[in-house]
Amino acid sequence: MKGVVLGLRAWLVAGVLIATASTSSQPPNVVIMLMDDMGWGDLGCNGEPNRETPNLDQMAREGLIASSMYTAAPLCSPSYTPQNMVGGIPDDEVLLPELLAQKGYTSGLVGKWHLGHQPQYLPLKHGFDFWFGAPNCHFGPYADLLTPNIPVFLNDSMVGRYYEDFHIDKNNGVSNMTQLFTDAAVEFINREANRGPFFLLWAPDATHAPTYASEKYRGTSRRGRYGEAVRELDAGVGAILDALRAHQVDNNTLVVFTSDNGAALVSKYNGGSNGPFLCGKQTTFEGGMRAPGIFWWPGVIPAGTTTHQVSSENTQPSQPYEEAVAEWCGRRWICSRTAAQLAGVQTPQDRIYDGLALAKSLTHPQLEVQRPVFLYRGNRLMAVRRGPLKIHLWTFSTPTAELQKGINFCPGAEVPNVTTPTPTNHTARPILFNVEVDPGERYPVSHLSRTYKDAIQMLKKVVKEHEEKLVPGEPQLNWCDQAVMHWRPHGCEALKECLPIPQSNPYLCDWPH
Repeated sequence: MKGVVLGLRAWLVAGVLIATASTSSQPPNVVIMLMDDMGWGDLGCNGEPNRETPNLDQMAREGLIASSMYTAAPLCSPSYTPQNMVGGIPDDEVLLPELLAQKGYTSGLVGKWHLGHQPQYLPLKHGFDFWFGAPNCHFGPYADLLTPNIPVFLNDSMVGRYYEDFHIDKNNGVSNMTQLFTDAAVEFINREANRGPFFLLWAPDATHAPTYASEKYRGTSRRGRYGEAVRELDAGVGAILDALRAHQVDNNTLVVFTSDNGAALVSKYNGGSNGPFLCGKQTTFEGGMRAPGIFWWPGVIPAGTTTHQVSSENTQPSQPYEEAVAEWCGRRWICSRTAAQLAGVQTPQDRIYDGLALAKSLTHPQLEVQRPVFLYRGNRLMAVRRGPLKIHLWTFSTPTAELQKGINFCPGAEVPNVTTPTPTNHTARPILFNVEVDPGERYPVSHLSRTYKDAIQMLKKVVKEHEEKLVPGEPQLNWCDQAVMHWRPHGCEALKECLPIPQSNPYLCDWPH
């Protein structure tokens, strides 16, 4: 998962949806379900052959499938040991819950934060009223000597650590964390549904390696451990939608389901599926950046519909930040501008967002707006899609050093001159695919064809206009230091789980991917 500026690309327009929404006198609630490393092909409604996601499939039947929804970056963090990062989300970034507070919203986060773990970066410092979850993924276990175990927080205090107080059995893939995250989400809805408008971000990470599910789901999936994790998350989706129905707020609640990036194919049979798409997490090929997308709002979004509108969860800011920080605004604040508009608040006017008004693609799925989506890997613009056409300005699959370790982001799917093991510059002659005809990106359009010449001329102009608007930002995650790790989080004293802090020794981080 990667991410931090306000808002993913706008999918809705307030005026249109308010006009067709329920007659409720209060602004709509917003629930965002953000999965971790779940692939486009993991949902039954997207063709997963075992059909083990009945609640998501029902959500799709009752709502709208977005078939061409892209993430902001092909991974959630630039490293697998991010707790040594010094930085985090800057104070000048105005997040969605801060905006919604102007209209009386109560905002809750359940699950993974990943926007910095020092006190000044945590959720309650950036607009959230409630948080149950962790600032990092559930890596470990660690011996608490060179690396501390990741803490789990309730609001601004830790209530334990992964593997110590919140058990995860890596050998058998068993943990009840998804159940705890589901219970916390349902309790939040039960508490807030009749008080006023609310925003809930549900961000469980069970499908991120090491995958896990509760004992109840062991042996229940034909897909093994990963499938067990998906099945329990699907049950969580059902529980959250049932809670909305029970409080009769489903007709005044927009619910969005998506994932932070494509499935991690490096996990092999313990990872997910990207369906027909090339490669997976870490890459800007379709398998790395096309995510599942379902929009559900009974009475507003027509049931059983599909939009092929090309869109991104990200609003690429005019001031791009280092990849990991740019993740959160880039991916996790899906529909943030829209939610703010629906609530009747204005987004900041001192920065540029490239989102367009796409509400009609939801209420009238047959309509499509021809607009580009820009696909980044770090700070480098790798590819652009507009309509059915996608150009690769750069290609980069699995670094050679990783291949030598047996790690492959594109297992069994190498395409000559496309899945290159080093960053390869194609800007002089970009590689062009029609990803509607060729979603696997296996058959480049001939550079001699009229289609290629017309498309390249158009897309190069799009790229030029895009890059002219970008202003370099200050990197937020370029420094690391062992001293900033989770040695003494707030609340550790009461639990007697404080650890000695090593001497500070800042150094430049190394993000090889």
